[in-house]
Amino acid sequence: MSQVLFNTLDLSLLITIYQCLLFAFFLLVIKKGKRKSNILLALFLLSYAAIPLDTLINFGEAFRQFAIDFSPNVFYIFGIAYWLEAVLLLLFVRSLIYKNFTLKRTDILLFVPFFLYTIYEINTWYMLDAQTKLLYLDGYQLANEPAYTRFINLFRECFRTLCGVLCLVELHRYQKQIKNEFADIEAIDLTWLKILVIGFLVIRIQAIITTLGFMTSIDLHININYALIGQVSNFMVMFLISFLMFYSLGFTTVFKGIVAKEIVPEKDPIDLEEVERIQTYMLENKPYLNHLLNLDNLSTQLKMQARSLSQIINRHFEQNFFEFINSYRIEESKRLLQQEENRKVTMLDIMDKAGFNSKATFNTFFKKSVGLTPTQYRKEQLN
Repeated sequence: MSQVLFNTLDLSLLITIYQCLLFAFFLLVIKKGKRKSNILLALFLLSYAAIPLDTLINFGEAFRQFAIDFSPNVFYIFGIAYWLEAVLLLLFVRSLIYKNFTLKRTDILLFVPFFLYTIYEINTWYMLDAQTKLLYLDGYQLANEPAYTRFINLFRECFRTLCGVLCLVELHRYQKQIKNEFADIEAIDLTWLKILVIGFLVIRIQAIITTLGFMTSIDLHININYALIGQVSNFMVMFLISFLMFYSLGFTTVFKGIVAKEIVPEKDPIDLEEVERIQTYMLENKPYLNHLLNLDNLSTQLKMQARSLSQIINRHFEQNFFEFINSYRIEESKRLLQQEENRKVTMLDIMDKAGFNSKATFNTFFKKSVGLTPTQYRKEQLN
């Protein structure tokens, strides 16, 4: 029982595989939420579990010989997942932030590298006979790989990194667009998703550095410890997935999806009767006093399309929905603060009566609009 079966690196890879499988099971069987998003995240985790498994089979001291004895066909098959995991993460991000998310024909382009590489592996490995495969594996040396395989690996890591950058672009677009549909953005927490996206983006950038280090060492004979960089990445993945699992158990990420914007030509003149109807409705019915008001709610109350309402707010009032609604709330809070009977009413009560759901938004927006804090404003008005 004193014999060491696995080294520390192999253990980290095994733990990563176990975590990914457990997290995927949790998403598919136990966790509630958007079913489509849960499936995509589970598929991402399953594909990512294949990557450390591929590393163990090809380079693990305790696993390589076992894999050879089992079947030479298990080599390289799990490496296909490299071309799949980044695409699945990108689709997962889109499924979270867009209410109307569906796979489009153009999304097939993201899977082209996966299909091409699968065909390449079939032709270069799986079409060989078993004896040829065994001879190759027995005398295998990483440095003896053909030069073109290193360029394939470099392209692979650049493609994965590009998908990570596209995830960040989608998040940035979401944060910008969300203000056009919601007046309360404090409740929208992107922390978990940002950690997921940025964490794996950093790991992919490290993979590019590892690949370049390997190419430099082999082709230019400049010694770079690329293996150490790769090992650090393996440990980072293990800790990242551990953190995400524990974070998700104690915290429910709040997402309010937006509708993917269609590109439309610049448009017909604004209907001023509609503008007047909106202004009248806002003043007489005060829908902004509802803490949960959003673009869809207001458009339903006004009996008009959400996109038309958004265009009027953006073009005529030159504000996004967040600014438009909260400007009315500021006016309401100013009215309340001017009243003598509210001299001793707390700011939290004033904020609540005006429709604000966040103290931070109330204070920031009030100071920006009025030039004074709510407390300063009330003191000035009542004295």
